[in-house]
Amino acid sequence: MTQDSPILTTTRNALLDPLQTVTGIVERRSTMPILSNVLIENSRGQTSILGTDLEIQTRTTGVNSNEDLDFRLTVNAKKLQDILRTLPDQATVRLYQKANSQLELRSGKGKYTLETLPAEDFPLMNVESGVKSCFSIRQDVFREMLTQVQYAMAVQDIRFYLNGLLMQAEGNMLRLVATDGHRLSYTQHIIDAQLPPCEVILPRKTVVELLKLLSFPEELVTVDFLDSQTRFSTRNTIVVSKIVEGKFPDYNRVIPQDNDKIFQLSRVHFLTTLERVAILADDKTKAVNLHIAPGLMLIKYSNGKEEAQEELEIAYQGAELEINFNVQYLTDVLRNLHSDDVRMAFGDSTRSMLLTMPDNSDFKYIVMPMRL
Repeated sequence: MTQDSPILTTTRNALLDPLQTVTGIVERRSTMPILSNVLIENSRGQTSILGTDLEIQTRTTGVNSNEDLDFRLTVNAKKLQDILRTLPDQATVRLYQKANSQLELRSGKGKYTLETLPAEDFPLMNVESGVKSCFSIRQDVFREMLTQVQYAMAVQDIRFYLNGLLMQAEGNMLRLVATDGHRLSYTQHIIDAQLPPCEVILPRKTVVELLKLLSFPEELVTVDFLDSQTRFSTRNTIVVSKIVEGKFPDYNRVIPQDNDKIFQLSRVHFLTTLERVAILADDKTKAVNLHIAPGLMLIKYSNGKEEAQEELEIAYQGAELEINFNVQYLTDVLRNLHSDDVRMAFGDSTRSMLLTMPDNSDFKYIVMPMRL
């Protein structure tokens, strides 16, 4: 191999697409500089790119190359990604491994020299062997399930198990649950499997990466439960994630069973109305007042100086109710559902509200009222 012999010749998209699959987990300001890099390696004609933060690891293959040379190197993920992003879509890209621990990228009349770190120093996660349980599910179905619940995860809660998402499988049923202690989202789906009871809490970062990864709707993703890890495999990508230790709350206890003030309304109409009222809502409490009466729901906000008020017609003939909610807890769920209508079920002003979809009995959203 001479200095001017490329180790990899491909197109900009063929290299950028798999690179972007793994860079979401790469630590840009890590105490270990090499964790800001990705590991690029070619073995037996197959090129792969790997990134890790030691809690989650993603490896993707499928880079088409005109070369068949074995190599391993690490390079800064963000710098390589940013260079590739500025090139034309189908530009030819050639990589050259220099003798002085540098990687040279050439495209057109451009030449970029990047620092590398030794591939042998790259810290790979120790992936466990022995699968406890396994199932496959269509990517679009799993992605929709994640979308329906992920917004309810806590953010930097001291109860660390709330900062993730519960994935529970038993028999032929898969359940996903998220809660921050004030609201809870739940969804379930029948899978083509018969599994023993098993559950894990997925870290927030893993959930975010899965939502980006599941981009081929009709293809399958295979989920493996390991001892202290979970593995997600698609056609070209494998994600291995540590799981959050801790006991997830018993979600069945908080699902209201006898809320009797029930009505249905347009999801989009309700969402846009709440978004207008939320413009004036206080950033700290984000509280809005719902006054429910026969045929009408009045949505109000007032801080003594400013006031917002909207009326929605509803098909409801029950007793009146006045109740306060964090408006973001309502808009979050409405933005992440895809049904035309939602059904709301209330008890009294101190009890949680249950929101469901009329055409989907597998989804439930529970939100506690605010006390002002």
